Amino acid sequence: MVQFDLFGEVEQKLGERAKQRAEETAKPKASTPPASRRTHRAFPSDPRRHASDVADNVITAWFSHYGGSRMDVPLGTVAALCFFREPLIEDWLLTLQPAQLPQLLREIWGVQWMARPDLIEVARPLHDWIEENPDEHQLKAVQAVIHAAIHKGLLDLTARDDPYDRSEADVLSPLLTGLRHKSDKKWRGEYHTPPCVTDLMAEILVHDDHGPTIREPALGSGGMFRSVAQTLRFRGLNPHDYTWFGNDIDPLATACAAVNAIIWDLGPRTVIWCADSLATEDAGLSKALAEREAVIKHRNAVVEQALFEHRARRMLRALDSLFEGGQAA
Repeated sequence: MVQFDLFGEVEQKLGERAKQRAEETAKPKASTPPASRRTHRAFPSDPRRHASDVADNVITAWFSHYGGSRMDVPLGTVAALCFFREPLIEDWLLTLQPAQLPQLLREIWGVQWMARPDLIEVARPLHDWIEENPDEHQLKAVQAVIHAAIHKGLLDLTARDDPYDRSEADVLSPLLTGLRHKSDKKWRGEYHTPPCVTDLMAEILVHDDHGPTIREPALGSGGMFRSVAQTLRFRGLNPHDYTWFGNDIDPLATACAAVNAIIWDLGPRTVIWCADSLATEDAGLSKALAEREAVIKHRNAVVEQALFEHRARRMLRALDSLFEGGQAA
């Protein structure tokens, strides 16, 4: 069962920091200036360039700390950070030691699984590694990735309440393509369409009377979905009113697209899966819909069981209090 203790600790830490800042503000200024600390910057003036710079810094941090050739670890770490909507959490994240990171990452993915089990299940290639008990050396590289992403301003772009702001750039695409070896990209034929091209295509193809379904058979990390969603929002339409079907043959790219669907808030009718569009008549859509229904049913059963156990514990506590009161009388 997923535990959420660290998020309670986050709230406590943020409260303590807020109180500390208030006390420091009330004190007279010291003659010696305090040590400088990173402040939350405004929304990036060039979000796409910003996302690319974050990816470059993360890649450098991962390889300079000898994180290894695995792409899923740094990708999954950055993807998890993208779920935060509170920029002040940066300060707390920078204090965490390597040994604390697996539990934190489990809880982040666990919370998202409760909300969108269908998409988090597709994103499994990004978080399966956490259950492999990574060693201290690898966790130090994960810590370096977190520090690099935060110091370069990842949350300046992703920790936004407005999904339009969060959808201004795909932060995972440059990281995915940057981590992948050139020869690997060549034989895969993996070249993500530039956002300026997908934006133009969306402007041309999307109209106010566009049908209720958006379909992308070569999804990548979801760049076309991002452009379509932004075009819809710009025209006063809500992506939640549409059904999104997207698949890709690459499991890591598909996993990134599933995470992006949450970041960009495409809505509850989003179905993403890993499959070869040329392999079956419906590109695996029927199977994807069946698997989606099954994982949502499983989530509902888990929630129902948790609620039952919570009620049972409350009843037992009430009975204990009743018996204790009777004995005292």
